[in-house]
Amino acid sequence: MNGILSIGSKFPEFKKLANVSIEKGKEFAEVSSEDHIKEGKWMVMFWYPKDFTFVCPTEIAEFNKNYEEFRDRDAILYGASTDSEFVHLAWRNDHKDLKNLKFPLIADTSKSLAESLGILEANEKVAYRVTYIVDPDGIIRWVNANDLSVGRNVKEVLRVLDALQTDELCPCNWEKGQETLKVA
Repeated sequence: MNGILSIGSKFPEFKKLANVSIEKGKEFAEVSSEDHIKEGKWMVMFWYPKDFTFVCPTEIAEFNKNYEEFRDRDAILYGASTDSEFVHLAWRNDHKDLKNLKFPLIADTSKSLAESLGILEANEKVAYRVTYIVDPDGIIRWVNANDLSVGRNVKEVLRVLDALQTDELCPCNWEKGQETLKVA
């Protein structure tokens, strides 16, 4: 495994099937690395280890609760794991907090995208809990990685997205609406 692909790197090209709905006949669609670029939007992709686990649904539900916040910031939101689109669908049908997701769950069953990103855990061959913020040109602008057992903070992802979108110098603990730093 290579190191984690980081800030300033081009996000790898991909075309993957995703679970996009639990509605019969509309469960799956292809998503790609070009989708957000064509729309001139940011991309937030959060990776989680496995479906049918304990920490992962808490994160997915929290991202879903904040979906409109990402949309209002011109960001396309994706969840991703190495499980198949069918497992994603089964989990969503089984778990009450996941039934009404507003964003796709990408199926990286070949593990090729997780490998390209350098986020594949060596023993279990599952993705680490990693979040990427990618700008409209496809360049990685922020990476956050957590151990498999620790959930992330969705409010922090939004805070960083806000800061990146200012294209200004943002001090520690800066939040949207506050002054940015001015260089004299």
